[in-house]
Amino acid sequence: MKRRMILDKDVAVPMRDGAVLRCNVFRPDTPGTFPVLMTFGPYGKDVHLSQFMPEAWEALKQRHPEVLKASTCKYLVFETPDPEMWAPEGYVVVKVDSRGSGKSPGRLDVNSPAEFRDFHDAIEWAAVQPWASGKVGLLGVSYYAAGQWMIAAERPPHLAAMLPWQGTYDFYRDRTRQGGILGAGFLHRWWNRSVLRNQHGNPDTPLVDLSTGERNTGPASLSPEQLAANREDYIGNLLARPLNGPWYAERSANLGRIQIPALVVANWGGLGLHLRGTVLGYLGIASRDKWLKVQSGSYFFTFLLPQNVALQRKFFDRYLKGIDNGWENEPRVEVAVRAADDTVARVVRDAQWPLAETRWTQLYLDASDMTLLAAPPQKPASASYPADGQGLTFSSPPLERPLVFAGPIKVKLFVSSSTNDMDLFATLRAFDANGKEVTFFSAVEPRAPVSQGWLRASQRKLDPKRSSAHQPWHPHDESQKLKPGEIVEVDVEIWPGSAALPASYRIALTLQGKDFERPGETGPQRGSGWFLHDDPRDRPPSSFGGAHTVYSGGGRETYLLLPELPGQ
Repeated sequence: MKRRMILDKDVAVPMRDGAVLRCNVFRPDTPGTFPVLMTFGPYGKDVHLSQFMPEAWEALKQRHPEVLKASTCKYLVFETPDPEMWAPEGYVVVKVDSRGSGKSPGRLDVNSPAEFRDFHDAIEWAAVQPWASGKVGLLGVSYYAAGQWMIAAERPPHLAAMLPWQGTYDFYRDRTRQGGILGAGFLHRWWNRSVLRNQHGNPDTPLVDLSTGERNTGPASLSPEQLAANREDYIGNLLARPLNGPWYAERSANLGRIQIPALVVANWGGLGLHLRGTVLGYLGIASRDKWLKVQSGSYFFTFLLPQNVALQRKFFDRYLKGIDNGWENEPRVEVAVRAADDTVARVVRDAQWPLAETRWTQLYLDASDMTLLAAPPQKPASASYPADGQGLTFSSPPLERPLVFAGPIKVKLFVSSSTNDMDLFATLRAFDANGKEVTFFSAVEPRAPVSQGWLRASQRKLDPKRSSAHQPWHPHDESQKLKPGEIVEVDVEIWPGSAALPASYRIALTLQGKDFERPGETGPQRGSGWFLHDDPRDRPPSSFGGAHTVYSGGGRETYLLLPELPGQ
């Protein structure tokens, strides 16, 4: 039965310390109690997508008009569910402005234990309201997915199911420091554009309430000094902590404590922020009822597609409404393999990750001629590049047969630097028979490579208990500086990737001392989008601006490890 929707706006949500946050409640216009879907974050529950991120709104209209046909999109807010798609189906959608953001006064402290405590209190408040059935589920993208791992590990009594749609659980390795390197490009943009613009009391915000047209940051007008005093120094905290430790740990979920049903959705188009940690989050949780789906494209757009909303609803119908709808028959793991033209070549359904039919395939680097070959070279060779240059690209010969792969990727290297450290940027690429690069549309980069990986060489130490042959695990808790010219062995984790490449195509690996960007292209989207690692405070040239050398042969087996799948 379809229902109309009621909006209760700016409802007070009491916290344990006496503070009051504000939320919007979208509920069915019929008597009864209903399960709750909650989002909790700093972007503004009342800021329409068209204002928060105009480029995303325009791209959504152009690429996916079916989303606008399914809803008026009047209440479409970035990275959160469209309530028009849920309230008529018998759900209450509760969107909370986190403390210090939007309509909620207080100290702004995002991604923190304080925020997770507030989230816990909001869940328990919502569960006992007159319109609530007592069961709460979590649904959202990116920020509104990443927080789910944390709060699920806290086990609020009324939290019954979670659906993180492309959101990492690991605050150090994925959210802030990929391979130990500060993700400054995204972090600065995100902090200033997505968070500070919407800080409660900001009188200079351009953001307005989508219903009233009034300033979205509340009636109070705080000075720049008052605003700064009323928030944590997010970037400063990260710069002060280059190594992993307790501060990062309390912002990363204890996955073993999560036991509620979970549908985890990752996306190949999430390089640089969420992809890796979303998949590993799925692997790490203790839930008996858990599913993983790895999709393609832009994870924000796919979240809103009608067929994916139907998938989300089927999951929540089962675990929040108790409907016996056959959800348990869904494959535990479902992976879309991307074709060279950025369509989906095939969908693999399995019971495990990595996929059961994976054949781990090594392609060996030969520094003498910049090739990737099936057999290791016998003669020793080396090749060097300046850290601020275009690096080295190792390429396979034209493929004699199709190459299909999907899963974790790594590269084993032997390297040295003329300085006491080096940052390794590894980019997996593919080219067609005419030499044109194969690229993929992603959330922030219209021409993304197959995959990317990062590692600070001084943080090359591995955890032998958590590492496997295909998945290196770096604790990042110690800096082991290099001696200039010293050859060290490193395992660089390249984030999971997939591609189905025809015969005559080539696979290539580019190694650099800086972020991958294609020469000659202009604008912010040149290969890595905004996910750049370019803060000189984190990467002083004296340590990271030297000459780098890669070694191969002579007993040093330097190779790329691919998760190959049988062809069809």
